[in-house]
Amino acid sequence: MRLIGAGTRDDVEYVISDRFWTVPNVITVLRFCLVPVFVWLLFTERYLAAFIVLAVLSSTDWVDGYIARRFNQVSTVGQWLDPVADRLSLMVVAVSLVLAGIAPWWLVFCIIVPDIVLAIAALAMFRGSPELAVTNLGKIRTALLLVGTPLLLLAQVPGLAEVPLTLSANIVLGLGCAGHIWAAGDYLMGCARKSRALTARGLDPRDRASWASG
Repeated sequence: MRLIGAGTRDDVEYVISDRFWTVPNVITVLRFCLVPVFVWLLFTERYLAAFIVLAVLSSTDWVDGYIARRFNQVSTVGQWLDPVADRLSLMVVAVSLVLAGIAPWWLVFCIIVPDIVLAIAALAMFRGSPELAVTNLGKIRTALLLVGTPLLLLAQVPGLAEVPLTLSANIVLGLGCAGHIWAAGDYLMGCARKSRALTARGLDPRDRASWASG
C-alpha cells in the first residue's frame, strides 16, 4: 500500500465538493483541538501522556487524507484546511518543545522563518494563498517532522533509552527541517511561476476573481 497518496482509487472519478462537514475535515479540526491538550500535558511534565496525544495528532494527518481519497470526500475546504492545520500545529508544538527545554532552538527557526517568508511572498504576489498543490516533498517533510517530535518527547519518559531516542529524534527532525527549507524554496519558485503565467495571460495575480474568468 502506498504511503503518499494512500487511499487513492483508480475505479472512481473524484469530485471535489464544497462541503465543510466531511469526515476528513472533522478529523482535521479535532487534530488541531488536540494541540492545546498536548501543550498542557507538556508543561505539567506528563511526558508519556503528551507523547500519546502528539502521536495521535501526528497520525491523523495521514488518516484524514486516506479517508478523503478512499471514500471520495475531497473538498475545497480540506485542500486548504489540512495544510493550515499542519503548519499551525507544527509551529505550536515546536515552540512549546523549545520553551520546555526539550527541543533545540534551530527547530523553531527552521520551521517558522521559511513559513514567514512564504506568507509575505504570497501576500505580495497574490494577496492570499496562491492555491498551489502540496508536493510529495512537502508531504515527506511533514511526515518527518511529525515523527521526529514525538520521538523527542518520548526520550523524556523516565526509564526509556534517552540518548538513543534523542539522537534518533534529532536526525529525523534535521532531515525534516532540511526538507522544510527545500520545500519552502520549491513553493516560492512555484509562486513566482504562477504569477508570471497569470501575468502572461493578461490576468492580475492579485485579483482572484479574474483567475476563473480568465
